[in-house]
Amino acid sequence: MARDNYSYLSHLECPKCGLIYHSTGVQQLCSCGSPLLARYDLESLRKVWNPSSLQGREMNLWRYHELLPVREPQHMITLGEGMTPLLRMPSLGIDMSIPHLYMKDESLMPSGSFKARGAAVGISKAKELGVKRFAMPSNGNAGAAWSLYAARAGMSSSVVMPVDAPLITREECIAAGAELLLVKGLISDAGRIVAEKVKREGLYDASTLKEPYRIEGKKTMGFEIIEQMDFQIPDVILYATGGGVGLIGIYKALQELQEIGWISGPLPKLVAVQSENCAPIVRAWENQLTESVFWDKSSTAAYGINVPKAIGDFLVLDALYKTGGAAISVTEEEILAEQRRVTRMEGSFLCPEGAAAFAAARILRANGWIEEEEKVVVINTGSGLKYPGASAQAIPLLDPEDVWPDYGDKEEASSVTKR
Repeated sequence: MARDNYSYLSHLECPKCGLIYHSTGVQQLCSCGSPLLARYDLESLRKVWNPSSLQGREMNLWRYHELLPVREPQHMITLGEGMTPLLRMPSLGIDMSIPHLYMKDESLMPSGSFKARGAAVGISKAKELGVKRFAMPSNGNAGAAWSLYAARAGMSSSVVMPVDAPLITREECIAAGAELLLVKGLISDAGRIVAEKVKREGLYDASTLKEPYRIEGKKTMGFEIIEQMDFQIPDVILYATGGGVGLIGIYKALQELQEIGWISGPLPKLVAVQSENCAPIVRAWENQLTESVFWDKSSTAAYGINVPKAIGDFLVLDALYKTGGAAISVTEEEILAEQRRVTRMEGSFLCPEGAAAFAAARILRANGWIEEEEKVVVINTGSGLKYPGASAQAIPLLDPEDVWPDYGDKEEASSVTKR
């Protein structure tokens, strides 16, 4: 393993069967079908790395490069991602009776969503491994982010999206030069098409958790939250869960920081939030299962969490159980109402997935699961600007004849303007 203090990546490990894989070549899933997780030489890193090591580094996710998988800095592909604000939400906190309410605002990331984290690290590592072309399914934001980072890296990308994916994300893929294929169906249908395409064309499979490095980018949310809270641990972190990579990543980051001695004590209670119209993780958690069951006829305006069966569901559930967390579903009406409420009270036009997480915090505080003095962090995974249709549902339609004032002809309107 390289000892240049850039990366302490050691190997890849299967969390199900324990098999070890090298990290110097392309690896996808374990032979048992499980995702692989990147492991680091934490014992050696603990001796030479401490919070003061971060002083003077650029304010992006690569400030944590010792715990990221890219071995050589020249392979780093960046658009300035990371170190998004951790904002106090005072008005909303009073409204919810959660005075210590925070939002980790990923809407300021390149491409407008937290998917840029996974794309930055995933693309950088793929480049380092010699990958030239990849394929992936996406509900929208991931495909857009990976297409944009692939363009910056000089790589070719193929993205398969459900035809109902947000138009903006489709346009991002096309603008970045990706091959975009639309399927009449869900993300699971797109996944099957990608699997066939990967096998037929010999492509790198960048599907969720079918390569080990997207999660490494997502985990930097956990690093940043801890650093931004002066290495104090929040009590609760809520995350809207589809594939669940962000939640798995945050849990992994917290474990790594604990092992190298940067934090101590109980980890935050992690909460997986889903729509009642697509809640396989919630159903599994309620029944204390270790894996979820495919959710038929899933549908939600929070399109990024419209995932009927996640390959990493067992990792999500394990994180919930190990931290004393929970899984909760919210209604479509609650999502839309919370999006409006947060925007009006705090001026943050968050995405429907972020709104779902805030709606869940409201419910969990009302039923006493969240206590009043707890420090609560809600992840807003993206910008509401990428979902114009969702917000438009709340806009009243006007009859042109009812619009006031009616200035009549253009000449009169022009004279009014001049005044």
